[in-house]
Amino acid sequence: MAYPDPAAPRLAALAALLADETRAVFCLALLDGRAWTAGELARHASVAPSTASEHLGKLVAGGLLAEERQGRHRYLRLAGEQVAHLVEELAGQGAPAAAPPRTLGAAGADRALARGRTCYDHLAGRIGLAITDAMTVRGLLRQDAGFALTDAGRDWFGALGIGLENRSRRPLVRSCLDWTERRPHLAGLAGAALCRHTLEAGWCVRIGSGRAVRATPEGERALAARLGIQPATIR
Repeated sequence: MAYPDPAAPRLAALAALLADETRAVFCLALLDGRAWTAGELARHASVAPSTASEHLGKLVAGGLLAEERQGRHRYLRLAGEQVAHLVEELAGQGAPAAAPPRTLGAAGADRALARGRTCYDHLAGRIGLAITDAMTVRGLLRQDAGFALTDAGRDWFGALGIGLENRSRRPLVRSCLDWTERRPHLAGLAGAALCRHTLEAGWCVRIGSGRAVRATPEGERALAARLGIQPATIR
């Protein structure tokens, strides 16, 4: 069959890759920006190693995941920021869950992700939105015609000792739709640099082995002093 638009088969193939729930679970887990072994992903999705291997092979062949072998281990990660952006955007466009979590543990995990998480290499959830909103209110970030860092914003990053040298084609800032808050948060080079700073400075810490993060008491004080964020809004 001949299609009027040559992109149609590629789009259909991509949609088919993400239409499987197990493969979707893998992609969402890898939004933490780290490499996982095939065994770790199998356990995370509660599927057999052979099932995981089949699904991971399809994701690698489809260009959504990149793999690296070290000894007997096979490590998988998202193929890049564009893939992470696509996964997060699609998750944000989906309909809200129809049923509440079935266990207290699942409910707690959902609350932790909604409060704060890494979205590939930048901050999302209430913490990410609070930072984005505070930067906008203080004139550090503009959202009127897409995201743009102001001169004051560049100076703010510089005062924190965060370099924004861009040696790649990656945009300095861009918006990323937050799937829990349904509003855009800060991504791009600046978003990644700020996320890295919050973790290295101890403003935020990871919770367990997943994507969830929380602000530390030191982080709450720092964000209040530098951006006027009230601690109660990110707890």
